Amino acid sequence: MGPSRPGKGNHYMRLCRFDNGRLGVVEGENLRDVTAALDVLPAYRYPLPTSDPLIGNLAAVTDRIRTVLPAAPVQPLSAVTLLAPVANPGKVVAAPVNYQKHLDEVRGDEGLHHQNPINTIQKTGLFLKATSALAGAGEGIALRKLDRRNDHEVELVFIIGKTARGVSRDEALDYVAGYAIGLDITIRGSEERSLRKSADSYAILGPWMVTADEIPDPGVLDLSLAVNGQTRQQSNTRNLILGVPALIELASSFYTLYPGDIFFTGTPEGVSPIEPGDTIVASIERIGSMTVQVRAA
Repeated sequence: MGPSRPGKGNHYMRLCRFDNGRLGVVEGENLRDVTAALDVLPAYRYPLPTSDPLIGNLAAVTDRIRTVLPAAPVQPLSAVTLLAPVANPGKVVAAPVNYQKHLDEVRGDEGLHHQNPINTIQKTGLFLKATSALAGAGEGIALRKLDRRNDHEVELVFIIGKTARGVSRDEALDYVAGYAIGLDITIRGSEERSLRKSADSYAILGPWMVTADEIPDPGVLDLSLAVNGQTRQQSNTRNLILGVPALIELASSFYTLYPGDIFFTGTPEGVSPIEPGDTIVASIERIGSMTVQVRAA
């Protein structure tokens, strides 16, 4: 039995967090403020849960949203600051070199590999980014280590919807709550991946979460990234070496995945440097686009 998917039997939802932790439903260029629906969340005392309370109670929240939606105030998306759609993930999991052309590109450029051995994802496995690296599209990227190369990496992200241990790839999609666009920002160098990818704001998640029922097959989505209007990355998730079901199977064979855990699936070829002042536009089919400003930390 899969998790109750919020859009099943009804239309899907695009859920965003904005401004001071408010909750919105995105409708075109506007959002409806449905923060009142958070009243159905349980009140927690210490110790806090290991999962994100909103994602862990998504069915109850979305049921409540449908009640409050008709009277919910409307405002333009352009007038708010979009935060990461998941506030409290227990972990941020990421897949390295998960597109063959990106693997080839990294192996062929010392500016990318810095003498580090670059193995296939089957040999390398997965890595973790610090949860403190998480930021929303409206918060932007604050670059540090400006004497070194900082690169953009656009990725499909999925959010785990229920506790997963030892899940087979045949059942894996039942454990997904929704999808978003991710920017896995990377400082190039010789250190471990998880360190170089865990600076504050180096895990951009947004612009919202599309509930899983809107994307029955995450393995057929076009994705792209442009910097200052110039396309740098363009591919399709069919080119993933390990797709979403295989990634869930792999991760859940090592550790438990909890509601709200965020999973970056890997980036295609075309990674390149970004600098303060740049504007990134990242797009994924069926999710949308997000504009992210780059500044110095």
